[in-house]
Amino acid sequence: MAILKRIENEELYLYMNGVLIYKRWLSSGNSKIFDIMAYDKYTLMTYNDLEYENSSELLPVKAKIRLKGTLEGGRRTGIISGYRPNHVFEYGSDGKINQTFMGDIIFENKTTIEPGEERIVTVRFLLNQPIEKYLSKGQIWWIHEGPNLVGNAEII
Repeated sequence: MAILKRIENEELYLYMNGVLIYKRWLSSGNSKIFDIMAYDKYTLMTYNDLEYENSSELLPVKAKIRLKGTLEGGRRTGIISGYRPNHVFEYGSDGKINQTFMGDIIFENKTTIEPGEERIVTVRFLLNQPIEKYLSKGQIWWIHEGPNLVGNAEII
């Protein structure tokens, strides 16, 4: 896997195997992910492994999600429906992430969830990962973008 980082005209570009996967406007802090691939070392597969939208391999759960506020170290911008963060259900004894799970966050009636906001959503987890043991009412988990903790959720 070849990773290339390039900064040009106050814009950061990240390429994987020659394909643009991420762009960040350095002056504003806004960013765009162009590839739906999971992007950290703790995720065992990518969304590209499945025909995603019409797959019966999805397990939907209702959850209450809360994004950390910007001043708490969270995101500077909100998320849109379809956002695909890393979901962490447990950490190792050293406080490091053991494994992340893949699932998208779906919501209606509003275009974004902003930092510091709480909302009821549907999280659709991929079933080809060992996640079933974590899915029970009241289960709390943490939402990450790579190593950065950006929120938490609870199954309702």
